[in-house]
Amino acid sequence: MNAPLALVIDDEPDIRELLELTLARMDIDTCAAEDISQAMTLLGKRRFDLCLTDMKLPDGNGIELVEYIQQHHADLPTAVITAHGNVESAVNALKAGAFDFVSKPVELHILRNLVTTALKLSRQNKSPEDGGQLQLLGHSRTMEATRARIAKLSRSQAPVYISGESGTGKELAARLIHEQGPRSDKPFIPVNCGAIAGELMESEFFGHKKGSFTGAVANKEGLFQAADGGTLFLDEVADLPLHMQVKLLRAIQEKAIRPVGGQQEQAVDVRILSASHKDLSALVKEGAFRQDLFYRINVIELHLPSLRERPDDIPLLVEHILKRLALQNNLDKPAIDAQALTALQGYSFPGNVRELENILERATTLCEGGVIYRNDLQLKNTQAEETLPAASHEIPLEPFLGNVEKETIVKALEKTRYNKTAAAKLLQISFGALRYRMKKLGLD
Repeated sequence: MNAPLALVIDDEPDIRELLELTLARMDIDTCAAEDISQAMTLLGKRRFDLCLTDMKLPDGNGIELVEYIQQHHADLPTAVITAHGNVESAVNALKAGAFDFVSKPVELHILRNLVTTALKLSRQNKSPEDGGQLQLLGHSRTMEATRARIAKLSRSQAPVYISGESGTGKELAARLIHEQGPRSDKPFIPVNCGAIAGELMESEFFGHKKGSFTGAVANKEGLFQAADGGTLFLDEVADLPLHMQVKLLRAIQEKAIRPVGGQQEQAVDVRILSASHKDLSALVKEGAFRQDLFYRINVIELHLPSLRERPDDIPLLVEHILKRLALQNNLDKPAIDAQALTALQGYSFPGNVRELENILERATTLCEGGVIYRNDLQLKNTQAEETLPAASHEIPLEPFLGNVEKETIVKALEKTRYNKTAAAKLLQISFGALRYRMKKLGLD
């Protein structure tokens, strides 16, 4: 097999030589250019597997080249070399479509990791649908666009923030980004930031050394080390306390962590994906979430639509879920009555796809004769919908949805005799999410 070919663009001969020597030791051939003009000429003559470009060039900047490559050579992974500490340039490069960035002075182990990952991507022949058994189902335009965006994001190393309501499939989207990308052969480590006790958080993320605190009877690997080479998915990232946000920001910026009780930093090569059902922008304004961390994790946002935004996808989802439930329980798949399906398409689904799964699981148990009818669905919110004001009046959506959510939470609390932990489990949300919603709705 032919050696990979890299295009190196830098107007400083010493930097070009360093990059060429490093790549040569990795058995990678190189072509060098001093500016954008030379680079474009070479791009027109050869097929490259990787491009490394400086940010500042005599006839333009690296972002212009990244944009050109995105338009004319979209399959070419391009990394930008930025000045040390220039976070804004790095973020702008990633938003323009750069695969990744490396800061000057170039640390060779970081460069080697970047090059190795980029070459995996360059050699990949995966299609957007190659996510193994994982699928984001739906034929609506919204879901087609979402899948296309996931496929594009999987070809980058940029931090992605996945927004959307609870139950829309944020972790599934994160797994698809990982599995369709060059890190698919490395670990995908999901962590619910709201489920870790505050006093254990630093140890959980960065590990600890034996004897560093009471109970530390052995060295322990943290989540960053476990995800090394792969992806760390920070679910409910809004629940991180401020002191941990500072440490997380440093780990992301330096690409290194220090275990609790450790004296030296350890380099880690981790892609960061994060998600929350909360409005992070609002939390930044309130001072509850650090703006600099938000800036780093939200380089690119992927918004997942709610189920009520895509009712045309409900028949396909129903069919898929019923097949899965039948297979899991070794039963015949029940049919669904036309009126029941219409009722589902008109339902508001505050819990989104996760709620649809719960409704169908319950209906499968309750139905008789192998057919699910409308009554089997037990859609309790439909009465509230029938009492909406006449169409000639304005209908404020937020208060209405808030009332539905409030009623659902109160019923769960009553059913569990006001045991919040049990109520959260019944609602299939975290304890922290229940507390947040109760406070928001004035139920605390």
